Amino acid sequence: MQALHINGSDLTPEQVREVAEDRRPALLAPDAREVVSRARAVVDDLVAQNKVSYAITTGVGKLSDVRIAGEQIRELQVNLVRSHAVGVGEPLSVPETRSMMLLRANSLSKGYSGVRAAVIDTICEMLNRAATPFVPSQGSVGASGDLAPLAHLALALIGEGECIDQNGRRIPTTDALRQNQIKPLTLEAKEAVSLINGTQGMLGVGVLALLAAETLAHSADVISAMTLDALRGTDVAFDERIHRARPHNGQLKTAANLRKLLQGSQIRDSHRDCARVQDAYSLRCIPQVHGAVRDTLAHCREVMEIEINSAVDNPLVFTGKSDNGDILSGGNFHGEPVAFALDFLAIALSALAGISERRLERLVNPALNEGLPPFLAPGAGLNSGFMMAQVTAAALASENKVLAHPASVDSITTSGNKEDYVSMGMTAAIKLKRIVENTRNVLAIEAMAAAQALDFLAPLKTSPRLLSAHKAIRSVSPTMDKDRVMYPDFARIAEAIRSGKLSAALL
Repeated sequence: MQALHINGSDLTPEQVREVAEDRRPALLAPDAREVVSRARAVVDDLVAQNKVSYAITTGVGKLSDVRIAGEQIRELQVNLVRSHAVGVGEPLSVPETRSMMLLRANSLSKGYSGVRAAVIDTICEMLNRAATPFVPSQGSVGASGDLAPLAHLALALIGEGECIDQNGRRIPTTDALRQNQIKPLTLEAKEAVSLINGTQGMLGVGVLALLAAETLAHSADVISAMTLDALRGTDVAFDERIHRARPHNGQLKTAANLRKLLQGSQIRDSHRDCARVQDAYSLRCIPQVHGAVRDTLAHCREVMEIEINSAVDNPLVFTGKSDNGDILSGGNFHGEPVAFALDFLAIALSALAGISERRLERLVNPALNEGLPPFLAPGAGLNSGFMMAQVTAAALASENKVLAHPASVDSITTSGNKEDYVSMGMTAAIKLKRIVENTRNVLAIEAMAAAQALDFLAPLKTSPRLLSAHKAIRSVSPTMDKDRVMYPDFARIAEAIRSGKLSAALL
Protein backbone atom coordinates (compact mmCIF):
# COMPACT_ATOMS: atom_id res chain seq x y z
CA MET A 1 0.00 0.00 0.00
CA GLN A 2 1.11 3.56 -0.64
CA ALA A 3 2.56 5.11 2.50
CA LEU A 4 0.34 7.41 4.55
CA HIS A 5 1.95 10.80 5.17
CA ILE A 6 0.81 12.17 8.51
CA ASN A 7 0.72 15.89 9.29
CA GLY A 8 -1.63 16.18 12.27
CA SER A 9 -4.42 17.76 10.27
CA ASP A 10 -6.30 15.37 7.98
CA LEU A 11 -6.04 11.81 9.30
CA THR A 12 -9.33 9.88 8.99
CA PRO A 13 -10.71 6.92 10.97
CA GLU A 14 -10.50 4.79 7.84
CA GLN A 15 -6.81 5.59 7.46
CA VAL A 16 -6.27 4.70 11.11
CA ARG A 17 -7.77 1.28 10.39
CA GLU A 18 -5.58 0.85 7.30
CA VAL A 19 -2.45 1.33 9.40
CA ALA A 20 -3.74 -0.52 12.47
CA GLU A 21 -5.24 -3.57 10.77
CA ASP A 22 -3.93 -3.64 7.20
CA ARG A 23 -0.41 -2.46 8.10
CA ARG A 24 -0.29 0.44 5.70
CA PRO A 25 3.07 2.21 6.13
CA ALA A 26 3.11 5.64 7.78
CA LEU A 27 5.62 8.48 7.43
CA LEU A 28 5.93 12.05 8.70
CA ALA A 29 4.93 14.47 5.93
CA PRO A 30 7.72 16.87 4.82
CA ASP A 31 5.72 20.03 5.58
CA ALA A 32 4.90 18.72 9.05
CA ARG A 33 8.59 17.98 9.64
CA GLU A 34 9.35 21.69 9.26
CA VAL A 35 6.66 22.69 11.77
CA VAL A 36 7.82 20.05 14.25
CA SER A 37 11.43 21.25 13.98
CA ARG A 38 10.38 24.87 14.51
CA ALA A 39 8.61 23.99 17.78
CA ARG A 40 11.58 21.91 18.88
CA ALA A 41 13.88 24.88 18.43
CA VAL A 42 11.76 26.81 20.95
CA VAL A 43 12.20 24.05 23.53
CA ASP A 44 15.95 23.83 22.93
CA ASP A 45 16.28 27.58 23.35
CA LEU A 46 14.32 27.52 26.61
CA VAL A 47 16.56 24.77 28.00
CA ALA A 48 19.70 26.60 26.88
CA GLN A 49 18.54 29.72 28.72
CA ASN A 50 17.61 27.65 31.79
CA LYS A 51 14.12 29.17 31.96
CA VAL A 52 11.39 27.65 34.13
CA SER A 53 8.67 25.85 32.15
CA TYR A 54 6.34 23.07 33.28
CA ALA A 55 7.49 19.53 32.40
CA ILE A 56 10.52 20.89 30.53
CA THR A 57 12.61 22.21 33.40
CA THR A 58 10.29 21.10 36.22
CA GLY A 59 8.77 17.90 37.51
CA VAL A 60 5.20 16.96 36.60
CA GLY A 61 1.82 16.86 38.35
CA LYS A 62 2.08 17.64 42.05
CA LEU A 63 5.87 17.85 41.61
CA SER A 64 5.67 20.73 39.14
CA ASP A 65 7.37 23.06 41.62
CA VAL A 66 10.57 20.97 41.60
CA ARG A 67 13.23 22.53 39.35
CA ILE A 68 15.12 20.25 36.94
CA ALA A 69 18.28 21.42 35.15
CA GLY A 70 21.35 20.25 33.25
CA GLU A 71 21.95 16.52 32.87
CA GLN A 72 18.95 15.84 35.12
CA ILE A 73 16.69 16.74 32.20
CA ARG A 74 17.60 13.55 30.32
CA GLU A 75 17.30 11.55 33.51
CA LEU A 76 13.85 13.04 34.06
CA GLN A 77 12.68 11.72 30.67
CA VAL A 78 13.63 8.15 31.52
CA ASN A 79 12.23 8.42 35.03
CA LEU A 80 8.90 9.75 33.77
CA VAL A 81 8.51 6.91 31.29
CA ARG A 82 9.49 4.22 33.79
CA SER A 83 7.39 5.59 36.65
CA HIS A 84 4.28 5.95 34.49
CA ALA A 85 4.45 2.50 32.85
CA VAL A 86 2.24 0.99 35.54
CA GLY A 87 -0.48 -0.69 33.48
CA VAL A 88 -2.04 -3.99 34.47
CA GLY A 89 -4.53 -6.45 33.02
CA GLU A 90 -5.08 -7.85 29.56
CA PRO A 91 -3.03 -6.11 26.87
CA LEU A 92 -4.54 -4.07 24.09
CA SER A 93 -4.79 -6.04 20.86
CA VAL A 94 -2.10 -5.45 18.26
CA PRO A 95 -4.46 -3.39 16.03
CA GLU A 96 -5.51 -1.27 19.03
CA THR A 97 -1.91 -0.63 20.00
CA ARG A 98 -1.00 0.24 16.43
CA SER A 99 -3.97 2.59 16.31
CA MET A 100 -2.75 4.28 19.48
CA MET A 101 0.78 4.58 18.05
CA LEU A 102 -0.37 6.19 14.81
CA LEU A 103 -2.69 8.59 16.63
CA ARG A 104 0.09 9.65 18.99
CA ALA A 105 2.48 10.20 16.09
CA ASN A 106 -0.15 12.19 14.22
CA SER A 107 -0.85 14.45 17.20
CA LEU A 108 2.88 15.10 17.65
CA SER A 109 3.04 15.93 13.92
CA LYS A 110 0.91 19.04 14.46
CA GLY A 111 4.00 20.78 15.79
CA TYR A 112 2.64 21.91 19.15
CA SER A 113 4.43 19.32 21.27
CA GLY A 114 8.05 20.41 20.94
CA VAL A 115 9.48 16.95 20.21
CA ARG A 116 12.17 16.18 17.66
CA ALA A 117 11.06 14.73 14.35
CA ALA A 118 13.13 11.67 15.28
CA VAL A 119 10.52 10.74 17.90
CA ILE A 120 7.77 10.61 15.28
CA ASP A 121 10.06 8.82 12.83
CA THR A 122 10.79 6.11 15.39
CA ILE A 123 7.11 5.51 16.09
CA CYS A 124 6.54 5.20 12.34
CA GLU A 125 9.49 2.82 12.03
CA MET A 126 7.98 0.58 14.71
CA LEU A 127 4.64 0.66 12.90
CA ASN A 128 6.16 -0.07 9.52
CA ARG A 129 8.27 -2.97 10.79
CA ALA A 130 5.51 -4.41 13.01
CA ALA A 131 7.37 -3.94 16.29
CA THR A 132 4.36 -3.51 18.58
CA PRO A 133 4.76 -2.47 22.23
CA PHE A 134 3.10 -4.57 24.91
CA VAL A 135 0.47 -2.23 26.39
CA PRO A 136 -1.71 -3.35 29.33
CA SER A 137 -5.26 -2.07 28.98
CA GLN A 138 -5.87 -0.98 32.58
CA GLY A 139 -4.36 1.86 34.57
CA SER A 140 -5.65 5.03 32.93
CA VAL A 141 -8.20 7.41 34.44
CA GLY A 142 -8.36 9.43 31.23
CA ALA A 143 -6.51 12.54 32.48
CA SER A 144 -3.75 13.66 32.27
CA GLY A 145 -4.57 11.65 29.23
CA ASP A 146 -3.92 7.92 29.05
CA LEU A 147 -0.66 8.13 30.93
CA ALA A 148 -0.06 4.45 31.68
CA PRO A 149 -0.88 3.02 28.22
CA LEU A 150 1.14 5.72 26.46
CA ALA A 151 4.03 5.22 28.88
CA HIS A 152 4.24 1.58 27.80
CA LEU A 153 4.54 2.84 24.21
CA ALA A 154 7.26 5.29 25.27
CA LEU A 155 9.01 2.52 27.19
CA ALA A 156 9.41 0.58 23.96
CA LEU A 157 10.73 3.65 22.15
CA ILE A 158 13.61 3.90 24.62
CA GLY A 159 14.35 0.18 24.29
CA GLU A 160 12.78 -1.02 27.53
CA GLY A 161 9.74 -3.12 28.44
CA GLU A 162 8.26 -5.68 26.08
CA CYS A 163 6.91 -5.93 22.55
CA ILE A 164 4.61 -8.32 20.73
CA ASP A 165 6.32 -10.06 17.83
CA GLN A 166 4.62 -11.05 14.58
CA ASN A 167 3.73 -14.45 16.07
CA GLY A 168 1.90 -12.81 18.97
CA ARG A 169 4.59 -13.59 21.55
CA ARG A 170 5.84 -11.20 24.23
CA ILE A 171 9.55 -10.57 23.79
CA PRO A 172 11.98 -8.07 25.31
CA THR A 173 11.91 -4.75 23.47
CA THR A 174 15.67 -4.94 23.01
CA ASP A 175 15.15 -8.09 20.92
CA ALA A 176 12.27 -6.58 18.94
CA LEU A 177 14.24 -3.45 18.07
CA ARG A 178 17.37 -5.42 17.18
CA GLN A 179 15.43 -7.83 14.95
CA ASN A 180 13.82 -4.89 13.13
CA GLN A 181 17.00 -2.78 13.01
CA ILE A 182 15.43 0.08 14.95
CA LYS A 183 17.63 2.25 17.16
CA PRO A 184 16.13 3.09 20.57
CA LEU A 185 15.63 6.75 21.37
CA THR A 186 17.44 8.85 23.92
CA LEU A 187 14.71 11.27 24.94
CA GLU A 188 15.51 14.96 25.25
CA ALA A 189 13.75 17.73 27.20
CA LYS A 190 9.92 17.59 27.15
CA GLU A 191 9.77 14.48 24.98
CA ALA A 192 8.69 12.07 27.70
CA VAL A 193 5.72 14.15 28.79
CA SER A 194 4.78 14.74 25.14
CA LEU A 195 4.69 10.99 24.56
CA ILE A 196 2.69 9.99 27.62
CA ASN A 197 0.33 12.96 27.86
CA GLY A 198 -2.66 12.47 25.55
CA THR A 199 -5.95 10.71 24.83
CA GLN A 200 -4.67 8.20 22.29
CA GLY A 201 -5.27 5.13 24.47
CA MET A 202 -9.02 5.61 24.66
CA LEU A 203 -9.07 7.06 21.15
CA GLY A 204 -7.09 4.20 19.64
CA VAL A 205 -9.58 1.68 20.98
CA GLY A 206 -12.53 3.97 20.30
CA VAL A 207 -11.82 4.67 16.63
CA LEU A 208 -11.70 0.97 15.80
CA ALA A 209 -14.85 0.40 17.85
CA LEU A 210 -16.61 3.23 16.00
CA LEU A 211 -15.78 1.73 12.60
CA ALA A 212 -16.99 -1.68 13.78
CA ALA A 213 -20.17 -0.09 15.13
CA GLU A 214 -20.88 1.58 11.79
CA THR A 215 -20.70 -1.82 10.08
CA LEU A 216 -23.03 -3.22 12.74
CA ALA A 217 -25.57 -0.47 12.05
CA HIS A 218 -25.57 -1.22 8.31
CA SER A 219 -25.78 -4.96 8.97
CA ALA A 220 -28.62 -4.49 11.44
CA ASP A 221 -30.73 -2.81 8.75
CA VAL A 222 -30.21 -5.84 6.48
CA ILE A 223 -30.86 -8.43 9.18
CA SER A 224 -33.94 -6.66 10.51
CA ALA A 225 -35.39 -6.52 7.00
CA MET A 226 -34.89 -10.28 6.69
CA THR A 227 -36.67 -10.81 10.00
CA LEU A 228 -39.54 -8.50 9.09
CA ASP A 229 -40.07 -10.29 5.77
CA ALA A 230 -39.89 -13.71 7.42
CA LEU A 231 -42.55 -12.60 9.92
CA ARG A 232 -44.70 -11.26 7.07
CA GLY A 233 -44.42 -7.74 8.38
CA THR A 234 -45.56 -4.67 6.48
CA ASP A 235 -43.36 -2.07 4.84
CA VAL A 236 -46.05 0.61 5.20
CA ALA A 237 -44.31 1.90 8.34
CA PHE A 238 -41.28 2.76 6.22
CA ASP A 239 -43.15 5.05 3.83
CA GLU A 240 -41.00 8.11 3.23
CA ARG A 241 -43.85 10.48 4.08
CA ILE A 242 -43.91 9.20 7.66
CA HIS A 243 -40.22 9.88 8.14
CA ARG A 244 -40.24 13.26 6.41
CA ALA A 245 -42.70 14.27 9.11
CA ARG A 246 -39.95 13.63 11.68
CA PRO A 247 -36.78 14.14 9.66
CA HIS A 248 -33.95 12.83 11.80
CA ASN A 249 -31.14 11.95 9.41
CA GLY A 250 -30.57 8.44 10.74
CA GLN A 251 -34.27 7.63 10.72
CA LEU A 252 -34.60 8.77 7.11
CA LYS A 253 -31.57 6.68 6.14
CA THR A 254 -32.76 3.48 7.80
CA ALA A 255 -36.28 3.83 6.41
CA ALA A 256 -34.82 4.29 2.92
CA ASN A 257 -32.60 1.26 3.44
CA LEU A 258 -35.58 -0.88 4.47
CA ARG A 259 -37.60 0.20 1.46
CA LYS A 260 -34.70 -0.67 -0.81
CA LEU A 261 -34.02 -3.99 0.91
CA LEU A 262 -37.64 -5.18 0.78
CA GLN A 263 -38.33 -4.13 -2.79
CA GLY A 264 -39.31 -7.09 -4.96
CA SER A 265 -40.11 -9.54 -2.16
CA GLN A 266 -42.57 -12.25 -3.17
CA ILE A 267 -43.26 -12.81 0.51
CA ARG A 268 -44.41 -9.22 0.94
CA ASP A 269 -46.62 -9.39 -2.15
CA SER A 270 -48.27 -12.59 -0.87
CA HIS A 271 -49.90 -10.88 2.14
CA ARG A 272 -50.64 -7.33 1.03
CA ASP A 273 -54.37 -7.86 1.61
CA CYS A 274 -54.08 -9.52 5.03
CA ALA A 275 -56.01 -8.21 8.03
CA ARG A 276 -52.97 -7.19 10.07
CA VAL A 277 -52.87 -3.41 10.52
CA GLN A 278 -49.65 -2.80 12.47
CA ASP A 279 -46.55 -4.71 13.49
CA ALA A 280 -44.94 -4.76 16.92
CA TYR A 281 -42.51 -1.98 17.80
CA SER A 282 -39.42 -4.13 17.22
CA LEU A 283 -40.49 -4.29 13.55
CA ARG A 284 -42.49 -1.12 12.98
CA CYS A 285 -40.02 1.16 14.77
CA ILE A 286 -36.81 -0.12 13.21
CA PRO A 287 -36.18 3.26 11.51
CA GLN A 288 -36.71 5.16 14.74
CA VAL A 289 -34.38 2.91 16.79
CA HIS A 290 -31.74 2.08 14.20
CA GLY A 291 -31.90 5.66 13.01
CA ALA A 292 -31.16 7.00 16.48
CA VAL A 293 -28.17 4.66 16.59
CA ARG A 294 -27.00 6.06 13.25
CA ASP A 295 -27.30 9.63 14.51
CA THR A 296 -25.31 8.71 17.60
CA LEU A 297 -22.61 7.15 15.45
CA ALA A 298 -22.46 10.29 13.32
CA HIS A 299 -22.03 12.48 16.40
CA CYS A 300 -19.32 10.22 17.83
CA ARG A 301 -17.49 10.16 14.49
CA GLU A 302 -17.45 13.97 14.50
CA VAL A 303 -15.96 14.03 18.00
CA MET A 304 -13.33 11.44 17.12
CA GLU A 305 -12.36 13.09 13.84
CA ILE A 306 -11.64 16.29 15.75
CA GLU A 307 -9.69 14.45 18.43
CA ILE A 308 -7.66 12.46 15.90
CA ASN A 309 -6.19 15.69 14.53
CA SER A 310 -5.76 17.58 17.80
CA ALA A 311 -2.80 18.51 19.99
CA VAL A 312 -3.56 16.94 23.36
CA ASP A 313 -0.43 17.10 25.49
CA ASN A 314 0.75 19.72 27.95
CA PRO A 315 2.35 22.20 27.74
CA LEU A 316 1.93 23.24 24.09
CA VAL A 317 4.42 25.19 22.01
CA PHE A 318 3.08 27.94 19.74
CA THR A 319 5.27 29.11 16.87
CA GLY A 320 2.90 31.12 14.68
CA LYS A 321 3.72 34.63 13.52
CA SER A 322 1.95 36.23 16.48
CA ASP A 323 2.96 33.65 19.10
CA ASN A 324 6.59 34.54 19.86
CA GLY A 325 7.37 30.91 20.73
CA ASP A 326 4.93 30.87 23.64
CA ILE A 327 4.80 27.70 25.76
CA LEU A 328 1.42 27.47 27.48
CA SER A 329 0.08 25.01 30.05
CA GLY A 330 -3.50 23.85 29.66
CA GLY A 331 -5.67 20.78 29.78
CA ASN A 332 -6.16 19.38 26.27
CA PHE A 333 -5.14 15.98 27.61
CA HIS A 334 -8.47 15.71 29.44
CA GLY A 335 -10.46 12.90 27.85
CA GLU A 336 -13.98 14.12 28.61
CA PRO A 337 -15.09 14.74 24.99
CA VAL A 338 -13.96 11.28 23.93
CA ALA A 339 -15.23 9.63 27.11
CA PHE A 340 -18.72 11.03 26.54
CA ALA A 341 -18.66 9.80 22.93
CA LEU A 342 -17.54 6.32 23.96
CA ASP A 343 -20.28 6.09 26.57
CA PHE A 344 -22.85 7.32 24.05
CA LEU A 345 -21.70 4.64 21.60
CA ALA A 346 -22.12 2.01 24.30
CA ILE A 347 -25.69 3.12 24.96
CA ALA A 348 -26.57 3.16 21.26
CA LEU A 349 -25.15 -0.29 20.55
CA SER A 350 -26.93 -1.69 23.57
CA ALA A 351 -30.19 -0.51 22.02
CA LEU A 352 -29.20 -2.09 18.69
CA ALA A 353 -28.62 -5.43 20.40
CA GLY A 354 -31.76 -5.06 22.51
CA ILE A 355 -34.16 -4.57 19.60
CA SER A 356 -32.40 -7.37 17.69
CA GLU A 357 -33.03 -9.77 20.56
CA ARG A 358 -36.72 -8.75 20.63
CA ARG A 359 -37.04 -9.49 16.91
CA LEU A 360 -35.37 -12.84 17.49
CA GLU A 361 -37.93 -13.59 20.19
CA ARG A 362 -40.72 -12.98 17.68
CA LEU A 363 -39.06 -15.35 15.21
CA VAL A 364 -38.85 -18.25 17.66
CA ASN A 365 -41.86 -17.77 19.96
CA PRO A 366 -44.77 -19.94 18.71
CA ALA A 367 -47.23 -17.40 20.14
CA LEU A 368 -45.72 -14.66 17.96
CA ASN A 369 -44.29 -16.26 14.80
CA GLU A 370 -47.56 -17.14 13.07
CA GLY A 371 -47.03 -19.73 10.35
CA LEU A 372 -43.49 -20.66 11.41
CA PRO A 373 -42.54 -23.75 13.46
CA PRO A 374 -42.02 -23.30 17.20
CA PHE A 375 -38.42 -22.15 17.76
CA LEU A 376 -37.86 -22.56 13.99
CA ALA A 377 -37.28 -26.25 14.62
CA PRO A 378 -38.10 -28.92 12.01
CA GLY A 379 -40.00 -31.54 13.98
CA ALA A 380 -40.37 -29.29 17.02
CA GLY A 381 -40.33 -31.36 20.19
CA LEU A 382 -37.82 -33.87 18.94
CA ASN A 383 -35.74 -30.84 17.93
CA SER A 384 -35.40 -27.66 20.01
CA GLY A 385 -34.22 -25.41 17.18
CA PHE A 386 -33.36 -21.87 18.25
CA MET A 387 -34.84 -22.11 21.76
CA MET A 388 -31.51 -21.72 23.52
CA ALA A 389 -30.05 -19.42 20.88
CA GLN A 390 -32.55 -16.80 21.99
CA VAL A 391 -31.41 -17.33 25.58
CA THR A 392 -27.83 -16.56 24.56
CA ALA A 393 -28.97 -13.40 22.79
CA ALA A 394 -30.94 -12.39 25.88
CA ALA A 395 -27.86 -12.93 28.05
CA LEU A 396 -25.71 -10.75 25.80
CA ALA A 397 -28.33 -8.01 25.51
CA SER A 398 -28.67 -7.93 29.29
CA GLU A 399 -24.91 -7.87 29.81
CA ASN A 400 -24.77 -4.82 27.54
CA LYS A 401 -27.21 -3.04 29.82
CA VAL A 402 -24.76 -3.41 32.69
CA LEU A 403 -21.76 -2.40 30.58
CA ALA A 404 -23.60 0.62 29.17
CA HIS A 405 -23.50 2.39 32.54
CA PRO A 406 -21.44 5.47 31.64
CA ALA A 407 -17.87 5.48 32.92
CA SER A 408 -17.60 9.23 32.35
CA VAL A 409 -19.98 10.10 35.18
CA ASP A 410 -17.29 8.94 37.60
CA SER A 411 -14.13 10.66 38.76
CA ILE A 412 -11.49 9.98 41.38
CA THR A 413 -8.78 12.32 42.59
CA THR A 414 -5.17 11.50 41.68
CA SER A 415 -1.67 13.01 41.90
CA GLY A 416 -1.95 14.56 45.35
CA ASN A 417 -5.24 16.32 44.49
CA LYS A 418 -3.60 18.16 41.58
CA GLU A 419 -5.51 16.04 39.09
CA ASP A 420 -8.83 16.22 40.88
CA TYR A 421 -11.36 15.60 38.10
CA VAL A 422 -10.76 12.92 35.48
CA SER A 423 -12.71 11.40 32.57
CA MET A 424 -12.44 7.62 32.96
CA GLY A 425 -12.37 7.52 29.16
CA MET A 426 -10.18 4.43 28.92
CA THR A 427 -12.67 2.53 31.07
CA ALA A 428 -15.41 3.63 28.66
CA ALA A 429 -13.32 2.37 25.72
CA ILE A 430 -12.65 -1.05 27.23
CA LYS A 431 -16.33 -1.53 28.09
CA LEU A 432 -17.31 -0.49 24.59
CA LYS A 433 -15.13 -3.23 23.07
CA ARG A 434 -17.18 -5.85 24.90
CA ILE A 435 -20.46 -4.25 23.85
CA VAL A 436 -19.36 -4.25 20.20
CA GLU A 437 -18.60 -7.98 20.43
CA ASN A 438 -21.86 -8.75 22.22
CA THR A 439 -23.91 -6.78 19.73
CA ARG A 440 -22.24 -8.46 16.78
CA ASN A 441 -23.06 -11.87 18.28
CA VAL A 442 -26.69 -10.95 18.96
CA LEU A 443 -27.06 -9.81 15.34
CA ALA A 444 -25.38 -13.02 14.16
CA ILE A 445 -27.95 -15.11 16.03
CA GLU A 446 -30.82 -13.06 14.61
CA ALA A 447 -29.33 -13.41 11.13
CA MET A 448 -29.11 -17.19 11.42
CA ALA A 449 -32.68 -17.39 12.70
CA ALA A 450 -34.00 -15.06 10.01
CA ALA A 451 -32.34 -17.14 7.29
CA GLN A 452 -33.92 -20.27 8.77
CA ALA A 453 -37.33 -18.63 8.87
CA LEU A 454 -37.05 -17.53 5.23
CA ASP A 455 -36.22 -21.13 4.28
CA PHE A 456 -39.53 -22.26 5.79
CA LEU A 457 -41.43 -19.85 3.53
CA ALA A 458 -40.18 -21.42 0.29
CA PRO A 459 -41.12 -21.47 -2.53
CA LEU A 460 -41.88 -17.81 -1.84
CA LYS A 461 -38.72 -15.76 -2.10
CA THR A 462 -37.63 -12.65 -0.29
CA SER A 463 -36.27 -9.66 -2.22
CA PRO A 464 -33.16 -9.89 -4.44
CA ARG A 465 -31.08 -7.84 -2.00
CA LEU A 466 -32.12 -9.95 0.96
CA LEU A 467 -31.51 -13.11 -1.05
CA SER A 468 -27.89 -11.96 -1.42
CA ALA A 469 -27.66 -11.54 2.37
CA HIS A 470 -29.30 -14.95 2.81
CA LYS A 471 -26.69 -16.42 0.46
CA ALA A 472 -23.89 -14.85 2.48
CA ILE A 473 -25.27 -16.48 5.63
CA ARG A 474 -25.72 -19.84 3.93
CA SER A 475 -22.14 -19.74 2.66
CA VAL A 476 -20.97 -20.15 6.25
CA SER A 477 -24.03 -21.71 7.93
CA PRO A 478 -26.25 -24.34 6.24
CA THR A 479 -29.96 -24.71 6.94
CA MET A 480 -30.82 -26.44 10.21
CA ASP A 481 -32.70 -29.59 9.18
CA LYS A 482 -32.24 -31.01 12.68
CA ASP A 483 -30.60 -29.92 15.91
CA ARG A 484 -26.85 -29.40 15.78
CA VAL A 485 -24.18 -27.58 17.74
CA MET A 486 -24.71 -23.94 16.76
CA TYR A 487 -21.91 -21.92 18.32
CA PRO A 488 -19.55 -22.38 15.35
CA ASP A 489 -22.32 -20.99 13.10
CA PHE A 490 -22.66 -17.94 15.32
CA ALA A 491 -18.91 -17.29 15.12
CA ARG A 492 -18.80 -17.64 11.33
CA ILE A 493 -21.82 -15.38 10.81
CA ALA A 494 -20.37 -12.83 13.25
CA GLU A 495 -17.22 -12.78 11.14
CA ALA A 496 -19.31 -12.30 7.99
CA ILE A 497 -20.96 -9.33 9.70
CA ARG A 498 -17.61 -7.92 10.83
CA SER A 499 -16.15 -8.15 7.34
CA GLY A 500 -19.15 -6.40 5.76
CA LYS A 501 -20.54 -9.36 3.83
CA LEU A 502 -24.08 -8.82 5.10
CA SER A 503 -24.06 -5.03 4.90
CA ALA A 504 -23.02 -5.46 1.25
CA ALA A 505 -26.72 -6.05 0.49
CA LEU A 506 -27.14 -2.27 0.81
CA LEU A 507 -24.65 -1.48 -1.94
